[in-house]
Order: sequence, then structure tokens, then C-alpha cells
Amino acid sequence: MVTAGADRPATPNGPDDSATGLAGGVDGPDLVRRLAAVALEAAAAGARDRGGPVPAGGPDAVARAVRAACPDVLPEDGTGAEAALTAVARALAAGAADPADPLCAAHLHAPPLAVAAAADLTASTLNPSMDSWDQAPAASELERLVTAAVAGMAYPDRPSADAVVTTGATESNMVALLLARERAVAPVRLVCSDEAHHSMPRAAWLLGLPTPVTVPTRDGRLHPDDLAAALDRTPGPHVVTATAGTTSRGVVDPVRAIADVAAAYDAHLHVDAAYGGGVLFSDTRRGLLAGLDRADTVALDLHKLGWQPLAAGLLAVADGTLLAPLSLRADYLNADDDTGAGLPDLLGRSFRTSRRPDAVKMATTFLALGRTGLGRLADRCCAAAEDAAEQIDRRPGLRLLSRPELSTVLFRPVAADRLADRAGDEAGDELVAGIRRSLLTGGRAVLGRATVPGPLGGGRLWLKLTLLNPHVTAADLTRLLDLVEQSADQLVRAPRRATDGTSTPE
Repeated sequence: MVTAGADRPATPNGPDDSATGLAGGVDGPDLVRRLAAVALEAAAAGARDRGGPVPAGGPDAVARAVRAACPDVLPEDGTGAEAALTAVARALAAGAADPADPLCAAHLHAPPLAVAAAADLTASTLNPSMDSWDQAPAASELERLVTAAVAGMAYPDRPSADAVVTTGATESNMVALLLARERAVAPVRLVCSDEAHHSMPRAAWLLGLPTPVTVPTRDGRLHPDDLAAALDRTPGPHVVTATAGTTSRGVVDPVRAIADVAAAYDAHLHVDAAYGGGVLFSDTRRGLLAGLDRADTVALDLHKLGWQPLAAGLLAVADGTLLAPLSLRADYLNADDDTGAGLPDLLGRSFRTSRRPDAVKMATTFLALGRTGLGRLADRCCAAAEDAAEQIDRRPGLRLLSRPELSTVLFRPVAADRLADRAGDEAGDELVAGIRRSLLTGGRAVLGRATVPGPLGGGRLWLKLTLLNPHVTAADLTRLLDLVEQSADQLVRAPRRATDGTSTPE
């Protein structure tokens, strides 16, 4: 007779079995600690190899480096844990766009706090699955505490408020639209601005709703009178979406005034505050979101102005009963007799089944920094944007679009405007795009881009800084703007390749 477990190594987490050792249990943390040290040392070496915010050479160079590190990603025989970690971690870090580098400022992609990353590692080692209490006893209570705290922050005077954890704004926006659809007596129609996140109209499509109504913006903002006119033209019921922190410009819609309009038309009001919601932590800037507590649903992302490792999204609701459509019974996860006996029902907290314990890192960060500590980080990012705008204003070779409202700054080389006036908008935009790609493929800086319609933006292409690194300095911003001006000068002076293959001066 074979005894159960008799063929296992006597010390499964021993040095010769590190690739098959488990992360949990009593011995697992020691193994994880040793392997994490190997991985982090390799990552540090990879960051030194990179030597900047992003690897130089573009996609082909990065692909070659990754293939060199992992020539056969599924070999017949494995290399062992330490060799695999060294190869992958070093290649990953060497080929990363590192949001912790002050010259990496293109996207709503924040550098995570070390304390949050450490908490996330702990969660990964224990691997709770947030679909039933018996898989995640402590993690489920941490999630309850975090969602209650976030709901209280969004809705300070609503005891019935609640929140659920999501993967980010795309999921939050879709769930919000789903909840509005289930509450309505007829098919709801989404009404949003042309600056709303692309996930809003996509969610309407996924949910089989009527074609959304898109309201043009004048300055990147949804204006209440334009919204009212659109609602007058559109049969209800309506879901109105305001955006607190647009992706392209970082501006905040007038939430309070939009709430007035939504109430007058008995519309469900959803606020996509995935970006701007982070200023709720700030004593000085939370006024930007005045009226947020009048929304039916609010999307927030703490992997933006919350500095969490991806993913860390939440959807807050003014009344917890709105979440009822998410309820589901699966006997092996939330049997009636178990819930009747007091075991919490986690299945109705998401439309996902297996999901990570993302609230663990949020809870750790909340405890470590508190609201005021997180508020100071948000203030630093917004102050950095103000500093960047002032520096741009002082440079004759650069033009600022408008003063930043959150931490996004749009600007454009004056040379691009001159080129557009002389040879057309396409020529000017080509210079702007060329500056961005030159800095990117040269490994020197990562900037974003946005086409801005209307009189202010002229329908032209602008460079974009999204400043989510709370440790960026004025000197970092000076260096970044110097690089932009140098690149613009080099590209303007470079000969252009004519269609017959000869070179012609610019």
C-alpha cells in the first residue's frame, strides 16, 4: 500500500526544491523571502541596464532582449527557480517603462508605493480567493473595512452607501451602467460628453443598450445647459455620466450643476472619478469634486492617485440596495444555510467569481499613511503639474494649453504651430508626434499625446504630461522640458526625406 504523500520530498521547501515549494504555510514565507531577494536583485540590475525611464531602441530591440533572456519560455526541463527569476526579472526591469522614473509621465499609470507592493506580495503568498468566506476569512473582512471607508469618503452623509472592489474604471463604469439598467423600467440611454472615457460607450454596447448620446464639449467639460438640451432631445430613462478627471486633459466636469440637471430629468447620475477621485484625500482640493455625493454611482481608481499596484478600482454606490442585481447563489460558494448561519456572502460583491484580494494592499496603505498622508501625496502631484505649467509659460519655445486642474499638463512646441501655419496642421502634428517617439525610442522620456478639438486646442496634437509621481522635483521637470525643446530643435533642423529618396532641407 502506498502511503499518501510518501513520494513527496521530506523538505518540500528545501533549497533543491525551491521551484516546487509553496508560498504559504509556516515554511513558505522563508522561501518567498529568499526568492524575492533574488528577483529584486535581478530587477535592480535590470533597471541599471535600462538606465532611464524606458528602454532605448523601440519594440524590436526590447523583443530581442526578452527573447535572449528567455530563448525557450517552455523548455523540456526547467532551469530552476533562481535562474528563472534572475532571467525574467532582469529582462522585465530592463525592458520596463518605469512610472517611478520622473521622466516617465505619459499615462494614468502611477508608481506604486513600496508598502502597497509589500502588502500585495503577502496577499499573493496566501492567495485568498474573494468568492467565498471559507477561502478568504480575514481578507473578506479587510475588504469590508476598505469598501466601507471608501463609501464613507464618497458619501459622507449616507449611512446606506456601499462600495465594491473592481479591476478599474472599465469594470466600474460597466457595473454602474448595469445597475442603472436593472433599476430602470425601460432601456436606459447613456448620455455623456465627448471627453468621457471610452469604456462608457463600450459598456453600453456590451450591455445591449441603445446608442449613447454624446454631448460635445467646449473646453473639455460637460456643460449643464448642453446636457439639458441633449436630454430634451432624447427619450428617457437616462444615465448621465460626468467625468471628474478626463483622460486627455485632466479636467473636472461641474458635478454639482450636472447633478441638478440629472435630478430634474430623473436620470441616474454616474460620476467617473477614476482619476480625480484621489483628491478626496486632500483637504485643499476635495472641493473640486463638490456635488459628488449626489451621484448614484461613483468610479474610483486607487492605482492612479492612490499609488497602488494594479489593479485597485472601486465602485461606490449611494445606496447599497443598488448592488442587488449582482446577487447570485451557487451552493458550493454561498449556500443559504451557510449565509443563514452567519458566513458572509462574497459572491454578490462582484460579477467576477475568482478574484484577487486587492483590498489587502489598500488597507495596508490606508493604515500606513492615513487620509492626510495620502492627501499630501495628491497635493504634491497637483503642485508638480502647476510647476510644470509655470515652467512652460516661461519658455518662448513652448505653448501651454491651459492651467492644470489636477495633474495633467498639455503643451506644444511653438515650432509645431509655425510649421502648421506654413504647411498645414498635419505637418505640425507630425513634429509633435516625432518629438514624442524620438524621446521614447531613445529611452530618454515617456510623454503622452492628445488631440484637442475646439478653439482652444485647434484640433491639433499636443504633448501631455500626467504627473502621478509624488516625488518628482522642479529639476526633473526642467530636464524633461529641456529634452522636449532639444528634440524639437533637432527634428526641425533635420532634413526631410523626399519621395524620390533625396534629402531636402526643412
